Amino acid sequence: MYRRFPLLKKFLIGGLLLLFSQAAWAQEANELYSTARNFIRTGDYANAILVLNQALQLEPDNIQFRKQLGFAYYLRGEMNKAKSIIEPLLDEKDVDPQMYQIAGNIYQARQDWRGAQKLYDKGIRKFPESGELYNDNGQLLMTLKMYDGALNNWLKGIEKDPNFPGNYYNAARTYYYSKDPVWAILYGEIFVNLESYTTRTAEIRDILIESYKKLFNDPSMLSMPLPDIDDKKNKRNKHSSDFVNVYRQLMAKQTGVISSGIDPEALIMLRTRFILDWYNFYGLKYPFALFDLQRRLLKEGLFEAYNQWLFGPVASQSAYRTWTNLHKSEYDKFMQYQRNHPFKLRPDEYYNDGRFTLNR
Repeated sequence: MYRRFPLLKKFLIGGLLLLFSQAAWAQEANELYSTARNFIRTGDYANAILVLNQALQLEPDNIQFRKQLGFAYYLRGEMNKAKSIIEPLLDEKDVDPQMYQIAGNIYQARQDWRGAQKLYDKGIRKFPESGELYNDNGQLLMTLKMYDGALNNWLKGIEKDPNFPGNYYNAARTYYYSKDPVWAILYGEIFVNLESYTTRTAEIRDILIESYKKLFNDPSMLSMPLPDIDDKKNKRNKHSSDFVNVYRQLMAKQTGVISSGIDPEALIMLRTRFILDWYNFYGLKYPFALFDLQRRLLKEGLFEAYNQWLFGPVASQSAYRTWTNLHKSEYDKFMQYQRNHPFKLRPDEYYNDGRFTLNR
């Protein structure tokens, strides 16, 4: 057939060669992109830029390549070049939240605070479920000493994207300096379960213990009325301050447990009794993934190991090492359980009304 139609033969061969060439170019471009990202991870931004420019020679319209090039220029401190690359990407149909994050960082590095605010607002309107953008906007507002706005962004990020850890981290730190440490305790523990092994984890572990001390140093805890377990008398919106009031009331029942001070052993007893009370009276009314985790660990016989993991490293390193050595099998079982059952938050369990007062 090809003898009769030599042009067809040339056309088919040419098409196949073009397809093979395009596939080879795409593979080479992706390999260059991977190499560039490795350079970025190791801090070699100059080589990352060099390699990304080579990748863009092969695929000049690749949005991800251009985004990484702008990011590399930002990391290298070349803000004008970074801005000239990233800004046009914000109008592309394939724009993603990370592009707004990078652009916001560039604006802040140029001290263009108003431009950064407008950028984050635009990004949040486009990606209203992006926890990262709420987190970055909150950090910007905190830098500008707009504390209420900062906290409200972190709380909205928690509501919209409950499994992104950054908003819990910033919200816990903010509530730690407030007059009511309940949310510092709750958000702090959630954060440690979502981001368990970073420098921020150690900071939040310390905030957790100090927040429990602050909670029980509040004289009003001693006069807290016991919760009314008659649900007919307690028909209020579950998304209200009632959640915090119930939490404080159930904690107040156990003040005798921590009469000798706050340490991991006292917290284990305190938190065990709290969880039993919570699920006796309020578990159905206020479903909360963190408390479900604690109850599961109680049922598995791993609650002591969990609390040692949570509080032990900051309470006393020597006591923590002693406990883990004496309870190695129990601790190993908890670690395996944690690896096999990653903690996940659920939507529609947002009980924070956003009110807080900073200690001045």
